[in-house]
Amino acid sequence: MDEENTTTTAPDTPTLADRLAQATQSLADALSNLNGQFASIHAKIDRIVAAVDDGELQASASDTALNHKVAALEKANHDLKAQGAAARRKTLSPVVTALLAKEGVEGDALIETPVVEKALTGLSIEQRIAVKAELARAGILI
Repeated sequence: MDEENTTTTAPDTPTLADRLAQATQSLADALSNLNGQFASIHAKIDRIVAAVDDGELQASASDTALNHKVAALEKANHDLKAQGAAARRKTLSPVVTALLAKEGVEGDALIETPVVEKALTGLSIEQRIAVKAELARAGILI
């Protein structure tokens, strides 16, 4: 009876081998699918990295171009400011010119502060301030 029990409970060896072969094939197919998906994802990641690197190169190139433009604009601004300072008003009102002429100072020349103080001694404080402001605005007062 022991022989009968072993034969009825033990599966057939060819059936078991077929099942193991099918399971192995299923695992091999799954592994093949996973490898394909991994390769696809890896290729996508490579494209993303390349796009980011290309974008960084373009960004750095545009930064360089922008830096050159900013430098050129700053130079142009500086030149315009220098031209504006040179083009400031150099004429004085007739009253100021007359006051300075009384003291022997020519209105076109640069004037030092002590000379102006001496020339304006006869004026009130408000008038002195106004004359000095006009001289400074004309760029004649040193």
